[in-house]
Amino acid sequence: MADMTSQLIPDFLYGTAWKEERTAALVEAALRAGFHGIDTANQRRHYFEAGVGEGLAAAYGSGVATRGELFLQTKFTYRSGQDHRLPYDPAASLSVQVAQSMASSLEHLGTDYVDSYVLHGPASGYEWTEADAEVWEAMRKERDAGRTRLLGVSNVSLDHLKQMMERNSEAPALVQNRCYARAGWDREVRRFCSQRQIIYQGFSLLTANIGVLRSSLVTGLAGRENATGAQIVFAFARGVGILPLTGTSSAEHMRQDLDCARVELSMEEMRAIEGIAG
Repeated sequence: MADMTSQLIPDFLYGTAWKEERTAALVEAALRAGFHGIDTANQRRHYFEAGVGEGLAAAYGSGVATRGELFLQTKFTYRSGQDHRLPYDPAASLSVQVAQSMASSLEHLGTDYVDSYVLHGPASGYEWTEADAEVWEAMRKERDAGRTRLLGVSNVSLDHLKQMMERNSEAPALVQNRCYARAGWDREVRRFCSQRQIIYQGFSLLTANIGVLRSSLVTGLAGRENATGAQIVFAFARGVGILPLTGTSSAEHMRQDLDCARVELSMEEMRAIEGIAG
């Protein structure tokens, strides 16, 4: 396994939730379009992680990419977030469940390490619990054993993060949250991350903000830049320090989303988008 510092985290991730039988083909299509980062989870309820592995294998076989060129991110999901298709023994301790879930993910993805391992969401919507502390310590052991490079948390509030730090726990390398424009695009959590050099990943940037895409501000900027509304939102996100995810099933939209890098927005325009529904 190469040294962690030798691999940069891509500035755009392809998300694989809700793809079911299309997962393998869409992962291969995303890699062909130019994505180098794939986000998944060992949660069969919403993801088909083995299908991700099939798509990766097809891309490797056709020379589209090599494992060393990619950033693979998966997640540990508590029993409450799963259906009956569990990647671990529900009677085992949480620490054992983490190890079993990781072993299953590595098998699914056809690799001996992932680049990022994420706690899919805390056990409680209100606080960082003893269960979370146990899971986080087990995840640290997976990292120390070389089975992941980075550790992260997802679907967390500012209180979760503050409580996590108060317990003298190791800070996550990254946070992944859903971004609502009406909440300032998760402004408080983003500020917390920025102050601590924690990478902030944002998902549902489009689906959670349909009104923003239809706003005169975004449509006007799209017209000026000869861009799509999605490209404007993704350019804004990257401009304010959000590493975006997209889960589009369209090969054309995949290419368009990556091409958002050509869109140039001023600080005033980014502030206007940030406050559009905040």
